[in-house]
Amino acid sequence: MLRLQSEVLEANLELVRQGLVLYTFGNASGIDRESGVVAIKPSGVPYEQMKPEDIVLCDLDGKIIQGSLRPSSDLDTHLELYRAFPAIGGVVHTHSEYATAWAQAGRSIPPFGTTHADYFYGPVPATDELSDEEIQGDYVLNTGKAIVRRFHGLDPIAVPAVLVSGHAPFCWGKTPADAAHNAVILEYVAHMAFSTTLLRPESSGVSKALLDQHYFRKHGAHATYGQK
Repeated sequence: MLRLQSEVLEANLELVRQGLVLYTFGNASGIDRESGVVAIKPSGVPYEQMKPEDIVLCDLDGKIIQGSLRPSSDLDTHLELYRAFPAIGGVVHTHSEYATAWAQAGRSIPPFGTTHADYFYGPVPATDELSDEEIQGDYVLNTGKAIVRRFHGLDPIAVPAVLVSGHAPFCWGKTPADAAHNAVILEYVAHMAFSTTLLRPESSGVSKALLDQHYFRKHGAHATYGQK
């Protein structure tokens, strides 16, 4: 599993390189679907000190398979997403400034422009606020459940991010690297959306035709972006 641990370490380090985390904020994980093994950042360990073997391995029930360090405190949220979204292979959680601001406001990010549409097929949704009972109970697991509820009827591959109201964003992708990439793009989109609402508060976003044009040129069987 050293390869998976290395991929997860690299995803975590990419969050640092792109300025999405402070100190030990945030975490990235990955899953080997064949074996059901999840690899995740250890809790509270400075990024610059981490080595691949420090990445904690566990199963989908959270049982530790390998590692002497405690896994991220957000482990149960990651696991709930892996159980609910079988097409994903990596999950990232940050407290990046602009995406977190939208999350704290409990506001979904509308698709104001084509940059958003290139990556997210529609608004990046905000969850409902957790109830007192959910917070005082199994809070981390209930955070995952709130995300899954919000995605009822939505395609998590077409919209690979969510804003947990009052908290911060989670992103995912087909691999840990893909999840980290989506987290970087989400922060960029969130920043532009914030500016758009200041410049034009009444903006309702791009048309369905423009959303389709930009999303499907990058995604799906008929995508034309990039090289074959």
